[in-house]
Formats: sequence, C-alpha cells, structure tokens
Amino acid sequence: MSQHIEKLYRSAVSSFILYLLVDVGVSGGSVSKENAAVTHIIAQPLLLTTSEPWHLLVAQTPAKEKAKEGETVVLNCHFNTARRPSLTDLMVKWYKEDENGKMDLLENNVTVLPNNSRFFMSGDLSHGDASLVILNVTTSDHGIYFCEVTLPDGKAVTGNGTKLRIRRALGLFGIEESIGTIIGVVAAGIGGVGVLIIVLTPQLRKCILCMRQGSRQA
Repeated sequence: MSQHIEKLYRSAVSSFILYLLVDVGVSGGSVSKENAAVTHIIAQPLLLTTSEPWHLLVAQTPAKEKAKEGETVVLNCHFNTARRPSLTDLMVKWYKEDENGKMDLLENNVTVLPNNSRFFMSGDLSHGDASLVILNVTTSDHGIYFCEVTLPDGKAVTGNGTKLRIRRALGLFGIEESIGTIIGVVAAGIGGVGVLIIVLTPQLRKCILCMRQGSRQA
C-alpha cells in the first residue's frame, strides 16, 4: 500500500515539474520574441529630412527708365523665396554697366562709392524690396543697373537689369531736352527757314518789280 502511494506521489511531482518547465519555456520564448521586436525597432536608422530649397526669384521693373538731370530716380528690385531668410544673412548688391565697363555701387546692403551718398537702398528687405535710389542724377549716371541678391546658402541671383537714360537740362528759357531732341529741333528750324526762302522768293521779286515800275512812272 505504501509503495502504491509512493508511486502516485512521484508521478504527481514529475507532472508538476514538467508543467513548470513547459510554462517557463513558453514564457521565455515570448519574452525573447518581444525583445527581438524591440531590438529590431531600435536598430532602424533615423530618417533625416532635407531642407526645403530657396527658389529665389529677382525681378527688376521697368526694363527702361528715363529721368532729367537733377531728379531723383528709384530703380525697382523685388525678390521672392520659398523660405523667409534672416535679414542678417541676406546680402544685396547693385552695379552699373556702361561703355566704361562695370562699376559696383552697393554691396552688403550699403554703398561702396567713396564720398558719395547719392546711391542708397530704400526698400524693405523683410518684404522682398531691394530698390535703389539715386539722388540728383547727372548724365554720367546713364547705363544699365543690375540688382543681385545673395541668400544664406551662398546662391546669388541677378535681375535682368534696368536701362537708365538721362536727359540733359538746358538753362536757356528753362527748356529741358535731350541732346537728340535738340539736334532735331535745330535741323527742323534750318529746314523751315529754307522752305520760307523758297516760297517767298517769287513774291519778293514781284514786289521789287512793282517798286521799280512805280519809281519810273513818278
């Protein structure tokens, strides 16, 4: 009887031990799978987003501008970007091209001409306005003016340019005309005098003949 009870006891103990081993194995397997999943997630590389491009556009309007000596001229320049740059990193340059070559007028938002305060930037950079002002223009200011904008990434874009033409001011009778207009007026005046001479010559001849006949009759 005691032997039978001992067998039952051993069988129960063996079953309990087997149950514990199976349960621990299953639990350990699930933990391993979870750890593997976690490790897989951590091992994934981080995705780095690229910065948005600037897409800088610079526009100068109009393409041609006229002024008289002594006037104030505003040369328009507006720029537009996909991103708003910092004003401290934004640089504007203006230069002129004429028959004498290229001349820098404004760099890093300030004039570079020595002892010259006639050229300065009047626009609001925060609103994309980099317009240039020229005070008391003279005939030497004629030429093509270019606006160049440089962004923080070093990219520089130049406008199409504005051609400035200065008309000379004459003190005689307060007339202000360009040299070409003056030449045209003089040529037209000379031609008009010639036409008057041709038209009036026959009439003058008749008057002279009439005067001679009157003197003979007297």
